[in-house]
Amino acid sequence: MRGEPSCPKCGGRVRAPGLFSDSWQCAMHGVVHPLQPVVPPSVEALGVVVHRAQVPVWMPWPLPVGWLFTGVACAGDDRSGGRATAVACSGPGPLGGPGELLLIAEELGVGLGARYAGIDGLDPGPHMSVDKPPHGKVLAAGRPTAMWHVDGSPGDRAVFAGEARGLWLWAIAWPESSGLMMYDELVLTDLREAGAEVDLLPCGALSPRILG
Repeated sequence: MRGEPSCPKCGGRVRAPGLFSDSWQCAMHGVVHPLQPVVPPSVEALGVVVHRAQVPVWMPWPLPVGWLFTGVACAGDDRSGGRATAVACSGPGPLGGPGELLLIAEELGVGLGARYAGIDGLDPGPHMSVDKPPHGKVLAAGRPTAMWHVDGSPGDRAVFAGEARGLWLWAIAWPESSGLMMYDELVLTDLREAGAEVDLLPCGALSPRILG
């Protein structure tokens, strides 16, 4: 599965750096960190993203029982490194039926999380009521991390966001009922720090969610 880099904010075509610009350009959004083509999930594909990433590559680890790794995406190029990462996992939902979870780490203004969340803007801040108690909590690289519900997303998904390691952390679950996972203090590992056990990661079919 091959393709061209695309805009992380809208999925549109981007123009590569050239004589008149040293950055990737989207006709609608200007300078962007290009979203690299998504390939079928494998330990090797995950390793490429982990090696390139300048931001965490979050994954529930160990995976919940019955869950599989079903995709990874990265925004950035060889020069800048990965400035946003997305990892997809799929498995049995908390209330039965299939569930899917997408975890995104990104720098301010990249816009990849907002695209997957289906909301306007680039960052979750304007859609979060941080003056109220958080709606969920995860353990991100050993640190308790508050997660707030993100308003304005389509009704088919539950969207949460918070801050981990000075960067945005998004958790997007399909269907909406799978958002119940966020109330169980999900344990997340930055795969840049994981050991050789990642080689045993169970892989499933590519999730259409990560294709945006």
